Amino acid sequence: MSPDLPSAHTQPPAPDPWSGLRAFTAARIALGRVGTSVPLQEALAFRLAHAAARDAVYSALEVEKLTTGLAQLSVRVCVVRSQAENRPQYLQRPDLGRRLHPASRELLLGHSMAPSDVAVILADGLSAAAVQQHALPVLQLLLPKLQAAGFRLAPVVVAEQARVAISDEIGQVLQAQLALILIGERPGLSSPHSLGAYFTYGPRPGLTDEARNCVSNIRPEGLSYALAADKLFFLLQEALRRQLSGVLLKDEMGLLDA
Repeated sequence: MSPDLPSAHTQPPAPDPWSGLRAFTAARIALGRVGTSVPLQEALAFRLAHAAARDAVYSALEVEKLTTGLAQLSVRVCVVRSQAENRPQYLQRPDLGRRLHPASRELLLGHSMAPSDVAVILADGLSAAAVQQHALPVLQLLLPKLQAAGFRLAPVVVAEQARVAISDEIGQVLQAQLALILIGERPGLSSPHSLGAYFTYGPRPGLTDEARNCVSNIRPEGLSYALAADKLFFLLQEALRRQLSGVLLKDEMGLLDA
């Protein structure tokens, strides 16, 4: 081989056309490869992300810490649980996570003194870590907006082993026109602590998902606390004004600002 000709082994690799996209997404793209597999660093990162997602599913609410934070917002707080007795049962029996435990229902009835406009619920869902990290920062921005607008607030409810639909029963018991639940979303491999917000007008057991509105991916890496609070405030006002929620209620906040 001529010394003037570079060896194929010394030529720099061609640039990866996907690599520039990694600056815009946490999705697993442009991972590279070693032989027929991904590089060791990427394989280990995948296993770490999978472990974080599993940990989020089995995480538990720090109820005392959460209620202490809520007390600093000058709101009444009530702690309840669903009919699921423990985490394994909660994961295996979604139906039990949608209904209040009878003792918790009786407890809430004692707090239902007068009709309200909004019942706010914090629930562990599939990532208690998400609620622990993000729920209070959202409420710090949202509750003053609701109070300034004249919304009558029911006591804030902290619900353990709870699914989204438990908000329907809680809202009905508290005589609320709207039930808003902040709940840990199903963990992803790039988002083990994403918070979702669901609300329903005229809450009552038996409603299905088309009756709800959702604002999802609330976290610093996704939808910011400030924007989430603004969206929820706009949608809750519209739901109360139009007396509906779900597929008939659209997020038109951006259209009004244009």
